[in-house]
Amino acid sequence: MNWRKSTYSGGGDGDACVQIATSPTRIAIRDSKAPTRATLTFPAPAFAALVGHLKAASGG
Repeated sequence: MNWRKSTYSGGGDGDACVQIATSPTRIAIRDSKAPTRATLTFPAPAFAALVGHLKAASGG
């Protein structure tokens, strides 16, 4: 997978952020501090719904 820093993560050099990897149908998420540990994967529509919910909950 091609991991990158999520645009939802804060600034810094990328060592304490959320990383994501995408495929045509799924989104994977991992903690950059523990990249060899478990990842979360979501179908793309479920991830979009999750992000929408988090934005609404934070007022953004």
